[in-house]
Amino acid sequence: MSSYDVIVIGSGPGGYVAAIRAAQLGKKTAIIEKYPTLGGTCLNVGCIPSKALLDSSEHFHNAEKTFKDHGIDINAPKVNLKQMIARKQQVVDQTCDGVKFLMDKNKIDVHQGVGSFKDKNTVVVKGDDGETEIKGEKIIIATGSKPVELPFAKFDKERIISSTEALKLDEVPKHLLVIGGGVIGLELGSVYSRLGADVTVIEYADSIIPTMDVAMGKDLTRSLKKLGIKFNLSHKVSDVTRDGDKVIVKATNKKDEEVTFEGDYCLVSVGRRPYTEGLGLESVGIKTDDKGRIEVSDNLETSVDGIYAIGDVVRGAMLAHKAEEEGTLVAELIAGENPH
Repeated sequence: MSSYDVIVIGSGPGGYVAAIRAAQLGKKTAIIEKYPTLGGTCLNVGCIPSKALLDSSEHFHNAEKTFKDHGIDINAPKVNLKQMIARKQQVVDQTCDGVKFLMDKNKIDVHQGVGSFKDKNTVVVKGDDGETEIKGEKIIIATGSKPVELPFAKFDKERIISSTEALKLDEVPKHLLVIGGGVIGLELGSVYSRLGADVTVIEYADSIIPTMDVAMGKDLTRSLKKLGIKFNLSHKVSDVTRDGDKVIVKATNKKDEEVTFEGDYCLVSVGRRPYTEGLGLESVGIKTDDKGRIEVSDNLETSVDGIYAIGDVVRGAMLAHKAEEEGTLVAELIAGENPH
């Protein structure tokens, strides 16, 4: 059985940064990742691919709408979505390969499989080749989050989709319904709007990006309306059904009237939740709060001595750079330094 000073479960921005910092500080380190590529949600199905598609769609939008104003005459551009998705994947692959290079450079052992606690110092890794056990003096949980699924709108991953599927569609939707006016839904909605889709946003709150500054929401609304995106605020969605290639969304507006929307795709983007399934937290007595987040001290240590948690599985904003800072903090604490 291999033994380590530090084991990190999860290879997203929090996990891989924590592993690198621990290794830099002289700790024998391992990282566990259940997917074949490193980098977590951010690099594989989040920040990086969405920005790649935003970039590509903006190029198309400018070629179609603004080149003429700048004295650039071209034939009418066409969307080659297959190539756009392929280019996005190239960006993702290059970034993930970069993380793998950093693991090798810092002599961090990568274990592919699902990690779960056997006891406070032993993690079982279930991979394609069976089970292995590794021991760690300190363990960092960095398993991230996954999209929230509405009870009446289960993802079929074909027409009723999460952000993951929205990043690899094989056609531009004719009419994309977006449930949720937060950052992720608006980001992907704007991608497909630029590429020619009708986009309708259905939001429960009375403004988009409701957790952020009101003035920003107003400015963003104006900007996105110029793209042709339609907004239905103060609408509570009650039902989502699929009929062949058609998705029907029923909602109630602020006047308590039922409103029906129809589209060929429905992106459900109502937030993300901590991902701790299969970790075996109960085996070591680690508690979660009413939102499923792992409870931690100010130093991000769980109720079990020597086990820490960072990133989307703990309190605070679900943002990559927040997870990175927490990963650095914990690695430095474990190494006996005095970070903040």
